[in-house]
Amino acid sequence: MNRRHGLMDALDRVLLSRRNWMGLAVGSAAVTGLAACSDPGSDRSRGESAPADWPSPTGKLDGVTLTFWAAQSSAEIPKDVVAAFTKTTGAKVEIVTIPDPYEQTVQTKVATGDMPDLAMWQPTTSMLTSLGATERLQVLDGAPWETKTVPSVMEAGGMLNDHRYAAFISAPSVMGVWYNKRVFKDRRAQIPTDFGALLGLARDLKGKGVTPFYEMGGEWWASQYVVQVQLADAAKDGLWDRVNSNQDAFTGTDIQDAIDQYATMIKDGLYNTNIKTATFDDQAKALLNGDAAMAIHVNSLLSNMAAQTDADALNEAIGFFPISAKGTIATSIPEQTNAVVAFKTGDTARESATRQLLTYWLTDGYADFVKGQNTVSIIDGVDTPESVPTAAVEANEALSNSVGSMQSLAIANPDLAKNLGDMIAGTKTPAQVGEETQAQFAQLAKAIGAEGF
Repeated sequence: MNRRHGLMDALDRVLLSRRNWMGLAVGSAAVTGLAACSDPGSDRSRGESAPADWPSPTGKLDGVTLTFWAAQSSAEIPKDVVAAFTKTTGAKVEIVTIPDPYEQTVQTKVATGDMPDLAMWQPTTSMLTSLGATERLQVLDGAPWETKTVPSVMEAGGMLNDHRYAAFISAPSVMGVWYNKRVFKDRRAQIPTDFGALLGLARDLKGKGVTPFYEMGGEWWASQYVVQVQLADAAKDGLWDRVNSNQDAFTGTDIQDAIDQYATMIKDGLYNTNIKTATFDDQAKALLNGDAAMAIHVNSLLSNMAAQTDADALNEAIGFFPISAKGTIATSIPEQTNAVVAFKTGDTARESATRQLLTYWLTDGYADFVKGQNTVSIIDGVDTPESVPTAAVEANEALSNSVGSMQSLAIANPDLAKNLGDMIAGTKTPAQVGEETQAQFAQLAKAIGAEGF
């Protein structure tokens, strides 16, 4: 694959993925969807067990036809591996692109009994719950690739009620600080070792005439990242378990303090002056060109920058480091481009074939897959292509000391980002962000029958 072409394809997927994510706005529609699609408060997971068999990845499947759902942002991801699987086994696999907003459309179709054999899906607690994983998805415990997958990736998601319901096919995104190496070198800046040091560096850079951070407030969806990285230590200490059981809240000390800190950073002029209107593309260009020193974001920002330059220039300009309130704990956030789920269709032959396809993907077919996707390998024994950006490798390495995001560990996904976007625009106070996000979370938690709400 042509390197630049591969990066452009990756960017297209990322941008579409962002729009899909934005389509998951909470409110009455989301609550209705959750209530209709799932019953996570039940005990249906009891008695779930690993599959009786894991077929050989290359066994013949003549006469078997599978349906594979994907979003516009992910439809190209399985294309080559499915073609190779078809050639090897004789199975037919139809990849069906589901219109955006992907997640909402899939939930609606599945709730009415229309379901595929396989689907790309975000493997977080809230998204597996919303799909009704315990009722509708095959348990993937004991899969042949399980011990071959990098442990930090396996720990980043895919689990619900102590069972695995999703197979990672690539490394999850990581929240952290993407920085311009030239700006750091010219100002003799050192990599901070906690959030307080990061703020000290930012104020030092501002004193030297540098814009410390660049934020894309005009599109708001990335506003959540600066808040979430501050919560990594608390998340390690069980923050989201407490929020899930209504023993803590978005108005509690940890989360509200992080929101307040973000507001203070904006008030103190540590961001670009056009923060209210700046876009995702503006942010990528500013960081790549050195017009700003840092941006707190996920891997999609790197993909955007990669599409604007060549590999050598990107590697020379951009680096990554994780950050948290007390140290350097990264925050992981897997997306639907990173994982696949297999449905319980009631057809044992097709269910077995789906497990065979997943096994083929993550064993015999994986080396060609990571090469074709120009992505980091998550399977032991399969090397990451040398063409993968160094900052992407750095972000992947940060997974070894990471914790799940709100999307990964909370039982529901309130609209924190939108409320923070309103704060940037000046239409909500920091206190209102906490209060309204908590009200949304409680509404969602009640809708899915969570205890304590």
